[in-house]
Amino acid sequence: MGAIERGGYRFEPEYSVIEQNGAIHVYHEGKFVDELKLAFSGDSPDLGKIEELVETYCEKKGI
Repeated sequence: MGAIERGGYRFEPEYSVIEQNGAIHVYHEGKFVDELKLAFSGDSPDLGKIEELVETYCEKKGI
């Protein structure tokens, strides 16, 4: 699972299978600006869920 780019922002998902949680780190022009936490079950987070979190964040921030 790679990074997602939207409007000059980069969203980098990271997760722990053991802890069943993760985060999407948000960067703008190479600088960290935010963290979106997520929980999941199974071997990895659902890609659709990650994309949904990114889309919701972008809508709220006007990106």
